[in-house]
Amino acid sequence: MGIRDVVVRAVSPLKSRKVRVALATVIGALLAEYGLAVKEEMIYTILAVGSALILGIAHEDSGRAGALIGESQD
Repeated sequence: MGIRDVVVRAVSPLKSRKVRVALATVIGALLAEYGLAVKEEMIYTILAVGSALILGIAHEDSGRAGALIGESQD
């Protein structure tokens, strides 16, 4: 396994919208906690919005899968 394969394998999860939102949420929360002078409520807001986006994407993905299953049964 070459260096290119390792890099491709390490970066491949970033194709998922859920992973990108989770990563942005964690980075935002860490910056708010350690780098920026913000209130605790702001950190909770960042985490809540990130969680809501991930759940929304998962709901959208499950609806898309259900539609595909329904089409194949006709």
